[in-house]
Amino acid sequence: MITRLVDRFGRTGFAALSSLIWALPMAAWAGSADLSPIDKTAYPWVALAIGLVMLAVWIVLLTRLGAVAVTPRQRRFDLQQMSRSEKRWTLAFAAFVTGLIAWLNGAATVDGTPLLTAIGAGKVGPSLLAAALAAFVIAMAAGIGWSWRSESAAYRERVRRAAPVG
Repeated sequence: MITRLVDRFGRTGFAALSSLIWALPMAAWAGSADLSPIDKTAYPWVALAIGLVMLAVWIVLLTRLGAVAVTPRQRRFDLQQMSRSEKRWTLAFAAFVTGLIAWLNGAATVDGTPLLTAIGAGKVGPSLLAAALAAFVIAMAAGIGWSWRSESAAYRERVRRAAPVG
């Protein structure tokens, strides 16, 4: 099964995709650790333990990745095959996605009641903060779309250049 996935997504794609086995439990731990002192549960530490065990499993998977045979063909997220432009746009895409995730994490974990109350009272500072937060999320969403389209165009160009002429 791992061989099929590596062949389908390439080594880089498989590494990125399989990182979810440890990233999701770690995100659950990070998102709930600040709530644990309130409700006095140990659940965040369970998520941390699962995340750390899965991180070790993932590292072992990565050490075995070089031995997996891969059919030579164009793959979208293979760093060795990527053009300079693809790498640049993929990095931009990752940065915008990270910014959006950070905004969502903040929105999910911060109590917005004081901000909304201050905006309702007509205070200028909190209203400007809310406008800046809205502009940030709009910029991240637009950046995701822009960088994905640009990365896709660079990938199509690489595939077009690699196609045999005939």
